[in-house]
Amino acid sequence: MSGKSGQLDVRQGRSESPSRPRLILFGDPEKRPVAEAMQDFALFLRNRAEVVASCRIAECTPEVLRDCDYAVVLGGDGTIISAARDLSGARVPVIGVNLGKLGFLAEFSVAEFKEQFDDILAGKAPVETRMMLGCRVFRGHQESRETFHAKAVNDVFITAGPPFRVIELKIAVDGQRVASCVSDGLIVSTPTGSTAYNLSAGGPILDGSMEAMVITPICPHSLSFRPIVIDAASVVEIRCTRINEGTTVSVDGQVSSGLALDDVVRIAREPGGFKVVNNPMRTRWDTLGTKLSWAKRPRYADEKPAG
Repeated sequence: MSGKSGQLDVRQGRSESPSRPRLILFGDPEKRPVAEAMQDFALFLRNRAEVVASCRIAECTPEVLRDCDYAVVLGGDGTIISAARDLSGARVPVIGVNLGKLGFLAEFSVAEFKEQFDDILAGKAPVETRMMLGCRVFRGHQESRETFHAKAVNDVFITAGPPFRVIELKIAVDGQRVASCVSDGLIVSTPTGSTAYNLSAGGPILDGSMEAMVITPICPHSLSFRPIVIDAASVVEIRCTRINEGTTVSVDGQVSSGLALDDVVRIAREPGGFKVVNNPMRTRWDTLGTKLSWAKRPRYADEKPAG
């Protein structure tokens, strides 16, 4: 380790062949497993690719990002989501290598990445563009008073917050009133995020390649308020008509802002999107089954445990 903030210097002793792919490694070197993986990857890639930089995502300039062919992100889903928000502007495909607990977005294990590295560079691993959402907050419905703006990979959600009374949110889609939601909050999710907070709140699973949004209430004060799926080109506006002191809008659970009475949260598709390299040895249905145990059959009483 050398340089500022624990950055890893991998440039020495490397050939500058222009024909080799240009990669950037992202991870948190303060986490020991990530730091060790970054060192290991630097050695593995030394004669296979040009590693432009190895650092945290916040330390990388747009100029460096635009000059890369791939971004290898080491960590869990949270690390990949954070990186994807920044990498989306540079249109750099993300290769997620799972060092976390679940790794739903991180499609490759360390061994799989090394095994399939040549196939990835040869274009045999599909690169998929996932849609993102843009969230803006306007104070008192005034366009000139924008107080918050962020991009979402998974979702934008509003939570009641302390003192934890139910809140009331008026929802409109493309200027048409949809419903008044009395609940603990509301989630607007991308297809990628449909397997995250949306799924826990009872929302549907969407194919990650779809172009749509899901609106899902959080514990609504109604038995009939079910989640709805709308077109990706829609504009969702949520007006805060009854809230708590701690009511908050959060983007991917990582970037947040407090809300005031009569604030309007506007959510629309963000131009572009982020690119993710899919594992060619695994389908999205495999991922649902192995990591979320989706559609697993029950264990019957007369069946013997496996093994």
